[in-house]
Amino acid sequence: MTARAAGRPAPDEIPSHYVGYIERVPESDPVSVCASQIEETTALLRGLSEKDALYRYERGKWSIKEVVGHLADTERIMAYRALRIARGDMTPLPSFDENAYVPVGKFDSRPLSDLTGELRTVRAATLALFRTFDADAWQRRGIASGKPISVRALGFIIPGHERHHLEVLRTRYGVGAH
Repeated sequence: MTARAAGRPAPDEIPSHYVGYIERVPESDPVSVCASQIEETTALLRGLSEKDALYRYERGKWSIKEVVGHLADTERIMAYRALRIARGDMTPLPSFDENAYVPVGKFDSRPLSDLTGELRTVRAATLALFRTFDADAWQRRGIASGKPISVRALGFIIPGHERHHLEVLRTRYGVGAH
């Protein structure tokens, strides 16, 4: 059974702070969205110079490189949560503080091409994992960050989170405006 057959997550499967991400994915199949989205993301970033990629639209905000690193880190965590829950592991999963991860990741010291390559690799791993899930796996529920969540909610959160950040890159950072 495909992700399409698993359906969209019900409201009680989605922690409230993730609802906006899921709303950014009106499509019914998060796997196909993830597959096509990575091409859009890398195309958007491809034309940036290393100097451009260090741009911050405001003091204290992440650079473009840090946004890309954050996308890879968050996707890894969300996919790991999906794996654990899909496999029936009922152990509550801890939260994470993305604001603590970014400085330690030292993304600004890495070439943008390396960061986008890493994001592509993470996405390929996510797709490989998601393509193994049957209908039962997609509907399994667990606890992450102290809140109930389903595998299918995580399947929609990943592309929705990326869409959120791509919108910020376009509107706040001016990426792709030229």
